[in-house]
Parts: sequence; structure tokens; C-alpha cells
Amino acid sequence: MAKQLHIFVENKPGRLRAITDNLQKVGINIRAFAIQDRGDYGLMKLIVSNPEQAHLSLADMGCACALKDVLAVSIPDRPGNLHRLLSVLVDGGINIVDAHGFVLQPNQQGICILEIENLAQTNAEQVVRKAGFDVLGNDQLNNL
Repeated sequence: MAKQLHIFVENKPGRLRAITDNLQKVGINIRAFAIQDRGDYGLMKLIVSNPEQAHLSLADMGCACALKDVLAVSIPDRPGNLHRLLSVLVDGGINIVDAHGFVLQPNQQGICILEIENLAQTNAEQVVRKAGFDVLGNDQLNNL
């Protein structure tokens, strides 16, 4: 299962830089990120080259962080494919609680990072694979 790092970050100048400084010093490559404002704090979500090492390194510097299982889906970057992916999930009764995505160039491959409600208790991976999409494991995602 793919892992995403969630970091609760105080909303003040320099906090994001302290996180990225820590990660670059231990040789972690950030593959994708999303930042959400939550008032006094924000939530930074990272896909990184070594999520376990990143989690330990950030925890050692006092960051409140957690690793979460996510469904990482590779889809060809063509019109209608995101709709098709979302359709098979909803038809399977699978609820997405958060998501972000990006496109890899030059191969035009979309990567959707999906936080699924109660992921471990669903058949989300099976539903997605049956529809013809590739599900990326942790190593595949972190070494894009």
C-alpha cells in the first residue's frame, strides 16, 4: 500500500522551509505535495522517496506527523479518465475523503493520490484494477 506523509505545520513564516530543510539534509526527495490552510495550523501532505525515514526525521525535530495509507492510481492523461476512475469508485460504494494528483511528463501519465474512507476495509484496489487502472505500491510511487 502506498504511503503519504501528513504533517501538521504551524502557520507562520519559515515552518515549511524548516521541514524541507530537514528532508533535504537526510536525502529525501519530495515527489508531490499539497498544503491546506487550517487557520493557526496547516496540513502538509507529501509523497516522498522514503516515507518511513521522512516520518522519523520529522518526528525527531518535533513535528506532529503521521503516515497514512493511500490509494495511488496511475491513469493515462486523457479526457474522461478521471471521471471513469471516480465512477467506478462511486459505483463500488467507495468514498474518497481527500485527493490530489499530478501528471508525469513526458509519458503523459496521471497519478491520483486518493485517501479512501476506511481504505483497509474496502475493496477499492480490486475495483480500480478491475476497471483497468494500475495501482501503485509504495516503492513504485516513491520512485517515480
